[in-house]
Amino acid sequence: MSAMSRRFIPIIAFTLFATLVSAQTKPATTKPHNYARWEPNIKKLEAKDAEEKPARGGIMFMGSSMIVRWSTLAQDYPEAKPINHAFGGSDICDSTYYADRIIFPLEPKTIFLRAGSNDIHGGKTPEQVFQDYKDFVAKVHSKLPDTTIVFIGLCPAPIRASESEANKKLDELVEAYSKETPHLKFVPGYDTSLDANGNIREELFQKDRLHFNPEGYKLMIARVRPFVEEAVNGK
Repeated sequence: MSAMSRRFIPIIAFTLFATLVSAQTKPATTKPHNYARWEPNIKKLEAKDAEEKPARGGIMFMGSSMIVRWSTLAQDYPEAKPINHAFGGSDICDSTYYADRIIFPLEPKTIFLRAGSNDIHGGKTPEQVFQDYKDFVAKVHSKLPDTTIVFIGLCPAPIRASESEANKKLDELVEAYSKETPHLKFVPGYDTSLDANGNIREELFQKDRLHFNPEGYKLMIARVRPFVEEAVNGK
């Protein structure tokens, strides 16, 4: 081996090492969010609106499966005549994306949103989900500046107990934001599913250990009721 070849060996080795380290530390490519997966759900909501013709300026509930499965919503708040525009499994950004089709045509005066847990379960940090919520608020208020948005706080679920602190952090961020921003309200809900010792109450959930059963919904209904009454009375 020539002296020149020996001089190049360390350089080649260093180059290969640097390339390997760079490949290992390079951030993973973020997979584009699949908004199209909700198209069938959105079309069903549009078809339902076309058939039932709900009045403009009403009270709308949105979010993920906890709202979708709220089968007694209309009976719980008959005076509010609530419109349920939730679609199960969705993230907050999905409601933002489809606002032109499922929010703006009905010009709701109040929107109740219960979402964020799927976002965290999917890998987002509380701060990222909070930004998604602020984006939702900005989108709604860009066309409906006087619409009140009420965020229903998250609470721990047995099957996602490891995500409880992240849910709590999101609640805290949204609550602080709501206190300083006009036309925003926050329904405290973190302790809804907890006992006096801070343990999750399994008896409030269905067999999937994720969604409320009727007993769990009774607690949620009670938490939300004062805010529905305020919406009905124009407060």
